[in-house]
Amino acid sequence: MHLSHLRSPIAAITAAKAVSMSLPDLFPPSERTLPKMLARQAERYRQRRLVTIGGTALSYADTRDAAAGYAGALAAAGTKPGDRVAIMCGNRAELLLSILGCAWLGAIAVPINTASRGAQLQHILGNCGARLLVIERELTPVLVSLDLAHIPLEALWLVGEGPAGDLRQLKSAPFPKPQGHMPPHPAEPGDTFAILYTSGTTGLSKGVCCPHAQYFWWGVYTSQLIGVRESDVLVTTLPVFHTNALGAFFQTLLSGATIVVEPRFSASGFMPALAQHKATVTFVLGAMVPMLLTQEESAADRAHNVRLALAPAVPAHFHKSFTDRFGFGLIDGYGSTETNCIMGAPLAEQRPGTMGRLLPGFAARVVDVNDNELPDGEAGELVLRADEPFAFATGYFGMADKTVEAWRNLWFHTGDRVAREPDGYYRFMDRMKDAIRRRGENISSYEVEQVLLSHPAVANAAVFPVRSELAEDEVMAALILRAGTRLTHSELLDFCQPRMPYFAVPRYLEFVEALPATESGKVTKYKLRERGVTAATWDREKVGYKVVRKSAP
Repeated sequence: MHLSHLRSPIAAITAAKAVSMSLPDLFPPSERTLPKMLARQAERYRQRRLVTIGGTALSYADTRDAAAGYAGALAAAGTKPGDRVAIMCGNRAELLLSILGCAWLGAIAVPINTASRGAQLQHILGNCGARLLVIERELTPVLVSLDLAHIPLEALWLVGEGPAGDLRQLKSAPFPKPQGHMPPHPAEPGDTFAILYTSGTTGLSKGVCCPHAQYFWWGVYTSQLIGVRESDVLVTTLPVFHTNALGAFFQTLLSGATIVVEPRFSASGFMPALAQHKATVTFVLGAMVPMLLTQEESAADRAHNVRLALAPAVPAHFHKSFTDRFGFGLIDGYGSTETNCIMGAPLAEQRPGTMGRLLPGFAARVVDVNDNELPDGEAGELVLRADEPFAFATGYFGMADKTVEAWRNLWFHTGDRVAREPDGYYRFMDRMKDAIRRRGENISSYEVEQVLLSHPAVANAAVFPVRSELAEDEVMAALILRAGTRLTHSELLDFCQPRMPYFAVPRYLEFVEALPATESGKVTKYKLRERGVTAATWDREKVGYKVVRKSAP
């Protein structure tokens, strides 16, 4: 449905008065839950458009009513407060409606990366304990290879048209219409709003328990950093199953603005989309910037009204060339699924190559291996705290040991190696954890290694990051083959594709006689990272090997 932007005179006066008040003043602690935020803003902005996603436009009032209606549909399907509902869906209306319905009901949304496959997906569905999965029909083949007897999944809501995989052991039904107008569950700000799975660094993916208030504060801090106004139109091409785009929805909701969620990022279509939607604010990741700069110059480069983009992890040398060509500035910053929007600086105070300064509301230290604080200029692990209750995640779902490890000494340990400069700007150095970040996705080397090791010809494997021409990580694997076996690089990647997300499929492979290791046999990956790509390394991009974006078993 498409709705007008008109508001009642009372709503307009209320909104005008709100301009001089801060968001924490407008939303006292008890109202920092999604149902109360949505109900309050629906009264304030009524028929102003809040969101357009998947061709569906919803006003503030419509979004509130949809949340209540889909809470009713979930309740009718047997979902209760506290239950987890898994959602495996791209940037479609059904994804957002499911998340909102869960929050209104008091259930917990579990958005899953649509590229999840094999053991990773088996673990996520088993760990979260969801009995209902909302899934696009075209993605259902990825469920066929799972051991459904060992996960609690019972039923599917199928999104979209077309055939679905043969899953007769699961009850399935088309994605329903809203049912009734259910009253909101009396959620507390510290109650879990969503569980977002972020790749483990030395083990299985961890489900980050994100409370309602965490996203309230995400909306507050990011909207302050980038100066979101009621008149703004935010456009994101990033997936709503990740925290960046989900946080952008809260920025919009709290600020009285409008957000347009595009299906996906397209380097050739990005600038035309900004012009089409009359965007004033947008979002990019570091790897997207060089992709945009390599596009052929055209009139579309400046045919927009965008004034800035929130753009974490953009290499310093791209900032000026990007702004000179496209006419808007990039705001770098730092945040994570477990924490919040922690660092940044206004556009006029940006210092390319840094993450910005620590924002008010947080404490940070740079520490050594024993959590002793290091002096300015010396690199160490970044650890963080929040001043406000529930501004950070509350832990990892079903993984108490990992929660204690990450929050040891009452500081969240990011695993990122940074240095603080004397004037308060922080500079990212590298990752201390054994993780790889590619195209905005976190990749667990452990999970990639498990797939490689499951091939009968592979005796041992080590997966590690190497730098690419896009100034981000690429996935490389060094492998030892079993004696007497033969295996081509292409054959190995053919084996990998249906068993892991497309973005985790290694770009570089090298068959080696031995892997560097300690006396206890632990592979010393830093030696492999330092060695990097060699003359003996096979590069799938150079030989034209294609990775299928939506692979299925």
